[in-house]
Amino acid sequence: MPNYNNLDQSLNIESSIVEVEKTSSDIKPYAEDLKTNDIKKDYQYTRANLYSLIEKGQEALNGIMELAAESDSPRAYEVAGQIIKSVGDTTDKLLDLQKKLKEMEENNTKQSTGNVTNNAVFVGSTSELSKLLKQGFLNSKE
Repeated sequence: MPNYNNLDQSLNIESSIVEVEKTSSDIKPYAEDLKTNDIKKDYQYTRANLYSLIEKGQEALNGIMELAAESDSPRAYEVAGQIIKSVGDTTDKLLDLQKKLKEMEENNTKQSTGNVTNNAVFVGSTSELSKLLKQGFLNSKE
């Protein structure tokens, strides 16, 4: 154990060292924890940006609709239509973000459980496969 007597005397304090025993459940792999934090930060950042874009698009739409009504300009209505499409696309991206986050979380839980699924549909040669297909085809016609 290190000796902190000089430091204690300099600061005019009395210190004691307390040892804490860590259990395996307290310790998480660094890479997994970092990856989870990055995903959450990126999700929150992207979500906030999408909300901001939607709000700004709605403000722009309100302004261009007023301008279009006052001027009866076909170009103003065209721009309004483009803004409506853009805001709609952005809201779709917001929903896609939710789906992607859910998929990532499901993939992380699947990877942590370590499930392996192997499916063997057919094991054999091509000639055996063609014989089986011909038999199945003939049986289905009967």
